[in-house]
Amino acid sequence: MSVSKLRFDIPTIINNYAQGYFLMAEGPRDRLGWYSSRQRALIPLDKGFRYPRSLQRVLNQNRFSVAINQAFADVVEGCANRESTWISPELKTIYHALYEAGWAHSFETWQGDQLAGGILGLAIGGAFIGESMFFAIPEGSKVAMVKLVEHLRQQGFILFDAQMNNPHLDRFGAYTISDQEYQHLLQQAVRKACHL
Repeated sequence: MSVSKLRFDIPTIINNYAQGYFLMAEGPRDRLGWYSSRQRALIPLDKGFRYPRSLQRVLNQNRFSVAINQAFADVVEGCANRESTWISPELKTIYHALYEAGWAHSFETWQGDQLAGGILGLAIGGAFIGESMFFAIPEGSKVAMVKLVEHLRQQGFILFDAQMNNPHLDRFGAYTISDQEYQHLLQQAVRKACHL
């Protein structure tokens, strides 16, 4: 599927995400394509969610405030600003189009007026599809994760898709399920009316 032709075809892009696909740029030319996975990583929205005690101390200190969509462009740039990234210029453009259409969001932590960290994702019904996260101040993205999970619970979301697992997400209780299980959960989630 040619993503270039879909750049601003928002319904098609959202439909593909709602079927379990996600966008990534790969290779020296940052060729954008649709991907799926045999196993999908989820962040639990129930008692399975956990985090280190050291992070609880940071939360207790109330050093960070949270916001949604206050600095979307900065969060996209923060997520893309690393040595090896799958967020190409074309994908940034798509994220901005999805944001303008109300699908893509940034969940941010702030220390005073400085952006401390953030999580970039799409909200489709009761599914939050996490695309990437970053921090500019230590613990900024970890606090964003805890606060985002709390917010998703309050809003009635039933799925937090992290796409691929890694040791960092393991610390929050992330787990993997088969594509078949994921598809079942995803279809339940996208039919639910939730607002970020």
